[in-house]
Amino acid sequence: MDLTVWNEKDKLFLKICGEVDHHAVKDTREKVDSLILKNRPKTLIMDLSQIDFMDSSGLGFVLGRLRKMNDIKGEMLVVDPARRVEDMLKMAGADKLLKIVRTKDKIS
Repeated sequence: MDLTVWNEKDKLFLKICGEVDHHAVKDTREKVDSLILKNRPKTLIMDLSQIDFMDSSGLGFVLGRLRKMNDIKGEMLVVDPARRVEDMLKMAGADKLLKIVRTKDKIS
């Protein structure tokens, strides 16, 4: 799993690529949580378009970051999730808890 992170104003962007499984999420979870607490962004934007595989640990990673953002009164957007990832989010009901957007949509 590869992670690219950057800030723009009050937004924290994450681009996650590759396989998101239990081996990959532990260190990534700690790093992202630290960035959320340090930067306190109004919006966390998670680009999941380049994920090849995601298991339940990946789903837990996404939902855990949503919880962190809720704790600081922020919001979270998932951008362009890969087809299987979007299906998993919908099956888990996560699409009712967070906003899923396409890059053709405006991210505000």
